[in-house]
Formats: sequence, C-alpha cells, structure tokens
Amino acid sequence: MTELSWRGGAAAVVTLTFDVDAETPILAAGRQYADHLMVMSHQAYGPEVGVPRILELLAELAVPATFFVPGWVAEQRPGLAATIVEHGHEVAHHSYSHRAPTSLTPAQERADFERALAVFDAQGIEIAGHRAALWEATRTTLELIAEHGLAYDSSLMGDDRPYLLEVEGGPVTELPVHWSLDDWEQYAYLPEPQIGSVIESPRQVLELWRAELDGMRHYRCLFNLCLHPFLSGRPSRLLAVRELIEYAQSCGDVSFARCRDLAALARADRTLRPRKPPSVVADPTVYPD
Repeated sequence: MTELSWRGGAAAVVTLTFDVDAETPILAAGRQYADHLMVMSHQAYGPEVGVPRILELLAELAVPATFFVPGWVAEQRPGLAATIVEHGHEVAHHSYSHRAPTSLTPAQERADFERALAVFDAQGIEIAGHRAALWEATRTTLELIAEHGLAYDSSLMGDDRPYLLEVEGGPVTELPVHWSLDDWEQYAYLPEPQIGSVIESPRQVLELWRAELDGMRHYRCLFNLCLHPFLSGRPSRLLAVRELIEYAQSCGDVSFARCRDLAALARADRTLRPRKPPSVVADPTVYPD
C-alpha cells in the first residue's frame, strides 16, 4: 500500500523556521527601550544582517524555509517580506506587535491579529499560517486563525508530529514546537531587558539538535526548528546551522518543507485524527490564583 502520510515516505520532516522579531519583543517589554541604542541595534541585526545571510545559505543548500514576521517589522521594512518570498520561502503571521496573546484581552488580540493581516495584504503577501508571540496562544488565537481562513498554527506542544485541532470556525493544523528546538534558549542575552542569561557554544547546540533529529528520525517526527536571525544569524551560529542542514541532507531519509506545504500534506493525511484544544478546569479551591 502506498504511503500517503504527511511525511511522504521520509523518516522525519524538517521545517526550518525563522522568527524575524527584530525590535518587537523588546518594545513589547517597554517602549522606553526605543531610546536604548545598543538594544535596538542588537535587534535590528536580525533583519538587516541575519536575514540576508540566512537567505544566501538557504539558496546555497537549496532548502525551503518559513519566516514568521510580526506585522510591525514588515511595516517598518516594506521590502523585507517580498524579498523572502522572492527567494521561494514562506512568510507567515507572527502577530503585529509581538505582545503575548495571554497578556491581551480578546478584543486587543483580535485588533493586533487583524492589524498584521492588513499589513501583509497591503504588501501583497499571501499568509497561510501563524505563530503566536512567545508561543502563548489562547483559544481566541485559534478561533482567529480559523475565522480568517489560515491553514495552520505553530505555537503548541501537544505532540512532535503535526495534528489537527477542532476549532470553532473550522479545523486548524498544528505544527508543534518545543523549547529544545529554539535558539532563544541557547543564545539569547541582554542585560536589560533580561531576555536570557546564557550564551551557549554553537558546537554544543549542534550536538543537541543533531541528537534530537536522530531521535525524530527513529520515531518518525516533525523537526520544527525555530531560529531568530538576530541570534542564529551570527557567524559561528549560522555555520552550525549549515552543518546541521548538511547532516540532515546526508542522512538520506529526511525531507525539508515550508510550513504551509507541510500543513497541506497533514490536512490530507487521513490517519491524523482531529483533537480538541487543551481544556483544563482548575478548581480554585485546589489551585488558587
């Protein structure tokens, strides 16, 4: 029987994803940082230096990727999203302001979500998927994704394979993430605002990610790598990314996909049974605020 799964016959599928946050996470921590030139330049490195370097690497190795871009970043740098698309990659929704949905009211989240969509629409960028700022999705997040006809989300951690969520307004394909495959946990550092406190060796990070890829090849999983251009766009770190991609290519049983293409394959995979989003009732007498 011919395999018609989301993996398409591969042992594991790699989605290379880049969150082009630029200044937004810092501004979300406090607008006063707009006047802190070290911090703003630290973040601007991502779109201005990291992204061109990453696009060059992806072209050289002939692998596709997905770039999650906040609407504010696309608005401030009008040619950025178009350049990514022109290179054959996907641009996806990553909020407008990079404020966590869990910190917003439903009305505020809707306004932020739709403001980003308006930016991409004005730039002629077709959006198929979404990733919540800080991965802090809410029920409103999933409902907005379905309401606006997006195909997938990539914010939750309920599996290490794609899964389908039953959401009011229509199904949403989830492409799950995990902290172990996020470069923020490895490299992020600023004294203020504090976004992390460790600057890890790229050799150790490469070892971690190679081990995870091998495990996912064994268990037939999705290797959904989340990178930030202001972090992994740095020279030694991008060389480690290159080595990781070349290792995956050498395995012979790993494929690469844009998130939108993988989501379409997952939606067509009849072995994936729809699930409901997490629904936990916390008794206030047991778990007080």
